[in-house]
Amino acid sequence: MKGKIIKSIAGFYEVHTGEHVYRCRAKGIFRALGKKPLVGDDVEIDVTDTVSDPMEGNVRELLPRTNELVRPNVANVDQALLIFAITHPAPSYNMLDRFLITMQERELNAILCFTKKDIATQEEIDELRETYEACGCTVLFISSFIPESLDEVKEILRGRSTVLTGPSGAGKSTLINMLCPDANMQTGELSRKIHRGKNTTRHVELLAAGENTYLVDTPGFTSLWVQDIEPDRLHYYYPEFEKWENKCRFNGCIHINEPDCAVKEALGRGEISRIRYRNYCELYEELRGRRPIYIKK
Repeated sequence: MKGKIIKSIAGFYEVHTGEHVYRCRAKGIFRALGKKPLVGDDVEIDVTDTVSDPMEGNVRELLPRTNELVRPNVANVDQALLIFAITHPAPSYNMLDRFLITMQERELNAILCFTKKDIATQEEIDELRETYEACGCTVLFISSFIPESLDEVKEILRGRSTVLTGPSGAGKSTLINMLCPDANMQTGELSRKIHRGKNTTRHVELLAAGENTYLVDTPGFTSLWVQDIEPDRLHYYYPEFEKWENKCRFNGCIHINEPDCAVKEALGRGEISRIRYRNYCELYEELRGRRPIYIKK
């Protein structure tokens, strides 16, 4: 019988077959082969018990994956919805760029969804829109207090499997509850002192949000190490640099210390975001030193 893993916790896998959900163990052969089932995997199972609730089975075979993400650890996703608050807490631009680079490495389309639109200033919204639309991202702004702001989100999600991720406190669980009312996701209170959320998601889970529409919920996290990119290739992950690169004086220009750099000239004219360029320089130095810079809560 074929199904899809929708939840993984404590060594068990919940497999949805279209009509039923089976609580399964993975056969020992996967461990011997160095394979591990992931949420989102399409699998074949053997049913072992149809009386218990939930019914039980064993995962017999993993079917081929279209893709796999390491963090969050999920398979067979079509796109990513990166959720950040506009304010309270203010977004970490460095972390945001790390998310975008990770999704580019996985050839996964990323949509930026900024929450708390109702308490943000127009200046804050405009800065985020200009900064990230300039690098080719779809940028959405929503509020849990403005239900109609979710319409565009629902349209982008329809008919796709989407991984939802972002830092704690950005409102991911609140958004999931609005899109999937049966999810009953726990939401955490923000610390009044540091304006950061407590991580309320404990495991990776796939939730149904409509016909052929799935949301992959993931635990919030506060660090992301971009480590597998050669420093002199980092500029390829900043699409807004591309139109200027062939105008630089030197081939292979890194766009940091070289003279007659067209990218830096565009930066000076305001045609490239200073936020993005600053992140680029920080990540370049990190990659050159091959050491992680962790972004703390």
